[in-house]
Amino acid sequence: MTLKKSHFILIAFVIAALVFLGFKLLQDKPSTENDVIEKVAQVKTALTVDLVKPTRSTIKQTITANGSIFPWQEAVIGSESNGLMLNQVLVNIGDNVKRGQLLAQFSAATIAADIAQAQANLAEAKANALEATGNASRARSIQDTGALSTQTIEQLISLEATSKARVAAAQATLQSQQIRFKQTKVVAPDDGIISARAATVGAVVSPGQELFKLIRQGRLEWRAELTSSDIGQINNGMVANLTLPDGSNIIGKVRTASPMVDTQTRNAIVFVDIALGQAKAGMFARGTFDIGTKEVLTLPASAVVMKDGFAYAMQVVDDGQAATESRVKQVKIQTGSREAANIEVIGLDAAENSHFVASGGAFLADGDLVAIAGKTTNKAKPLSSPLIPLISTSETSK
Repeated sequence: MTLKKSHFILIAFVIAALVFLGFKLLQDKPSTENDVIEKVAQVKTALTVDLVKPTRSTIKQTITANGSIFPWQEAVIGSESNGLMLNQVLVNIGDNVKRGQLLAQFSAATIAADIAQAQANLAEAKANALEATGNASRARSIQDTGALSTQTIEQLISLEATSKARVAAAQATLQSQQIRFKQTKVVAPDDGIISARAATVGAVVSPGQELFKLIRQGRLEWRAELTSSDIGQINNGMVANLTLPDGSNIIGKVRTASPMVDTQTRNAIVFVDIALGQAKAGMFARGTFDIGTKEVLTLPASAVVMKDGFAYAMQVVDDGQAATESRVKQVKIQTGSREAANIEVIGLDAAENSHFVASGGAFLADGDLVAIAGKTTNKAKPLSSPLIPLISTSETSK
């Protein structure tokens, strides 16, 4: 009796579970033909899109380049003195200087003493030369009288020439010491800005040792790297628009282009003069060169899709006017100049009158079915017969 009761409870439990499952399926199952069609459409249609046609536009042609900022010319100011001590340094990095302005001073005490000695030697040589010249003149005047031998006369004349040579040597020594004295003063070779300083008070420097660097005339230049295909479009005097690392913009002017292309990078350098101010030597900058205008075929930038490093546009197969749904075709293109929200597209001339997906193309694949925004679909009539339940609950268990 207990076994029969257990079997009855188990059968009742299974029947109840099947009834509950049947009601759940009835709730989830579409009840009309329209619902069925809508669910099928959702499976088939990938996206609802707006359409756009390529347009002819006149846009600016620009060439983009990168490069660093350098001094136009950087003069290295070194020491010409040997073994002298620096006792004054009068300028620092960033100072504006003029041509001939005193930058540093070496100790000149020893050179002043050498100058005094050279002056004394010159005076002595001049005195000896004066005496020798007088003796030679008298010898010449009595040469024909026979009062002096020929050998003596020649000695006096030779002594005159020797004394004059000693005067010239003493003068040269004095000039050399005066030049050394002048070299104790380090002056600016040109107008400009001090960009580096190695001079230190108290240092004893050797000849040729660098003391300062000077940006000549305070001029900077942007050295832009351009490809071999772009370098031929750059002309002297062309305007360049530079963007600095802080986002600020400055204007430059092309001075010249390098006559050679680097054999490794295949790039050439364009030298652009820029004003000293926000730009600093050593900065990296991006820039563009305006090379004129041209009429091109354009699409909104949102209609261009980048995949695997290539540019594509999603073309609608039909004209998009009568059909509410269409398939898309992935068309490979090339992009050119960009202006505002439009971008130049190359390779669409044959499809100029076709329609393309305006945005959202990145979510589509070649051959996908899309719905055209603004178009309506014909809704089907509802089914005449209701849906039949999966499980009947009219039977009773005994």
